[in-house]
Amino acid sequence: MNRPVEPSPMPPHQAEATNSRNNRRLMSTIWKHRKEYLAISPFYILFAIFGLFPIGFSMFLSFQKWDGISEMSFNGLKNYQFMLTDPEFWRAVSNTLLIWIYSTIPMLFFALIIAFLLHASFMRFRTFFRIGYFLPNVTSLVAVAIVFGTVFSNNYGLLNYVLSLVGLESVEWLNKTWGIQLAISVMIIWRWVGYNAIIYLAGLQSIPSVLYEAAKIDGASGLQAFFRITIPCLRPIILFTVITSTIGGMQIFTEPQVLVGNDGGVSGGGLTIVLYLYREAFVNNYFGYGAAVGWGMFILIALFSILNWRMVQGNSSNH
Repeated sequence: MNRPVEPSPMPPHQAEATNSRNNRRLMSTIWKHRKEYLAISPFYILFAIFGLFPIGFSMFLSFQKWDGISEMSFNGLKNYQFMLTDPEFWRAVSNTLLIWIYSTIPMLFFALIIAFLLHASFMRFRTFFRIGYFLPNVTSLVAVAIVFGTVFSNNYGLLNYVLSLVGLESVEWLNKTWGIQLAISVMIIWRWVGYNAIIYLAGLQSIPSVLYEAAKIDGASGLQAFFRITIPCLRPIILFTVITSTIGGMQIFTEPQVLVGNDGGVSGGGLTIVLYLYREAFVNNYFGYGAAVGWGMFILIALFSILNWRMVQGNSSNH
């Protein structure tokens, strides 16, 4: 069997001529469409200024010691070393993870139930309820935090008033670590459950009805259709909501900051990673250390997002 003849390498001068010709062709194409490129250039310019530059500068700043006024000095890995050995940082990580667990699992569960109810044929005024469930997501977060602060107030809170009506003792919600985390979790659930329900509803509406008709003909029950058709078809959407909820849950800031202040309340129960970053960088003026905490948070978000993705993908392959 004859082996194919390999083409001989292009002479250097011919390769240079080809590259030069390709470059001229590229520049000619760009010049020909210069108006189109000019029209979209503001986006890339603004993205470079307000997106790429802050990312690069924060990485550079994480290796510096800087208070925002005096001259920067190279700090090496000391910011990262202090972060990994600071008990306050790990408390913030622990609080963030607990609040994420308390809020995300119930939120996605209730969102799925609401989506099924809105998708059901017996439900009336579905458009009204869709708008109503989505309204909390567009409400001012500061206003929401103030309202929930009133609901969970230690002395005159609405929740304690309801407890007194049924003969129970009042609870100092905002003076207990678990109470602060519960209040923040309820806020997150109230604000985002409708948003995720609308996403699940869109996924339900995209499932072909012929699949359910075929399952009914084959004698499948409603529960079997749910686990064999609905959940597998919704799995990509569930993965999306889990990952976005993970990213959002790791960046909780306004809720605890308005509810209990920059220190996270009693025993630091509301101290999240972003609140800790804000306190160190913008209250204590440790900007280099704050940048290091930001990159630490980025790594945590990436790790948990990958973990969630692998878990959902693993369940998908098992089915």
